[in-house]
Amino acid sequence: MRKSNSSEYLQELQRRYEKASAQERKTILNEFVKTTNYDRQHAGKLLRGNYHYHNGPIKHPRRTIYTPSDAAVLEKVCDLLDWINSKRVQPQIGVALDGLIAEGELVCSKVQKQKLIGISPATIDRLLTRHNRRPKQKGRSYTKPGTLLKTQIPIRTFADWNENKVGFFEIDLVGHDGGLAKGDFAWTLNWVDVKTAWTEQVAVFNKAQVHVFAGIQRVRARLSFPVLGIDSDSGSEFINDQLFRYCIAEKITFTRGRPGRKNDNAFVEQKNDSVVRNWVGYGRYDTQSQVDILNELYDVLRLYTNFFLPVQKLLKKERIGSKIRKIHDKARTPYQRILEADDVAEEIKNKLRRQYRTLNLVQLKRQVDEILRRLKPTPIR
Repeated sequence: MRKSNSSEYLQELQRRYEKASAQERKTILNEFVKTTNYDRQHAGKLLRGNYHYHNGPIKHPRRTIYTPSDAAVLEKVCDLLDWINSKRVQPQIGVALDGLIAEGELVCSKVQKQKLIGISPATIDRLLTRHNRRPKQKGRSYTKPGTLLKTQIPIRTFADWNENKVGFFEIDLVGHDGGLAKGDFAWTLNWVDVKTAWTEQVAVFNKAQVHVFAGIQRVRARLSFPVLGIDSDSGSEFINDQLFRYCIAEKITFTRGRPGRKNDNAFVEQKNDSVVRNWVGYGRYDTQSQVDILNELYDVLRLYTNFFLPVQKLLKKERIGSKIRKIHDKARTPYQRILEADDVAEEIKNKLRRQYRTLNLVQLKRQVDEILRRLKPTPIR
C-alpha cells in the first residue's frame, strides 16, 4: 500500500471510528490491527487521532532521583573521606553520614540517608563532576645503591608476591627536600602490608642507617600483628649489616627489589603517592620540629586511613582486543581485611575491634586538618 493510499485508508477509518458505537469501534480496531500488524495500543491512538508523528528521535527524559541537596551531602562525605574514588567511597557512606550527623555537621533525613547509602559509584561521579581532584605531581628519586650485602639478600619482583598471609611488608623512603637535594631534610619511612594494604608511616630526620633502623623498630612496635617479612629497594639505608642481622635474629624474611626497577616495589610506591604525597605534598621539611609534627600527623593518619578508608586490590587483568580490563575486588578498609583474614589470631582481631569502637571518623579528620595547618614547609631561596 502506497503512503498516500495508507493515509486515505487511515482517515476513512478515523471518520468511521468517530461515529461508531462501542461494539463497532472494537470491530474497526480489530480490523485495523489485523491489516497493519500494529500494536493494539498504538493502533487505538491512531484511530482516535491522539498520535503525532515526530521527525527526530523520541527522547524520554529520566526521572530525577538525586537532587542538588543530595550532591551537597555527598560533597561533605567525600571531603571527609579525602576524595578517594567513588568505588571506595560507596561502602563507607553510611559510616561517614553517621559520624557527620553525630557531630552536628550535617542534617540528613532517614529517607535521604537510605537513598544515598544505595547510590552507585557511577552516579556519585555524575553528581560530583564539578569537583576537581588534587593535582598529581611527579617526585624525584635519590636512592643510592647499597652494595655490601646484595649477594646475601634475595631479589623479589612484583610478580613474586604470592604469600597469602598478613605481615609481609614493602617498605620505602619518601624524601621531603622540596626539589633541593642539599643538606639534611626529613624522610618518611612508609610501610604497606601486601595482603591487607595496611599502611604505617614514621618520619626520620635523614636517611642515615641509625635513623631508618630506629624508624623500623618504632613501626614494628605499634603494629597489632607480627611482621613476617619486609621487602625494600636496594638503597644503602636498607641494605646494611645492622638491618640484615636484625631480620635474622627476629626471624623476618628480608628481600629486596632490583636497582632502578620501581615496579618491584609497586605496592609501597602506590602508597608513597596516595598517602604520603597526598597529605604532606612536595615541600621541604628540614628541621626537627617539622619532623616532630610529621610524626604527630602520622600517629593520627594511620588510624584514619587503616580503619576508615576502603581500598581495592587488583585481582586480574583481561585483554580485550587492544585494551586491558582490570578487575578489582570489593572495596574494604585494611581493618576489615584483617578481620577477614584466617591467619590472624582472634586475640589480635578483638584488640582491633576494641580500638575501632573508640575511634571517631569526623574527629580524626579534624585532627589531621589541624596538624596539617601547623605543618609549614621551609621556604626555598
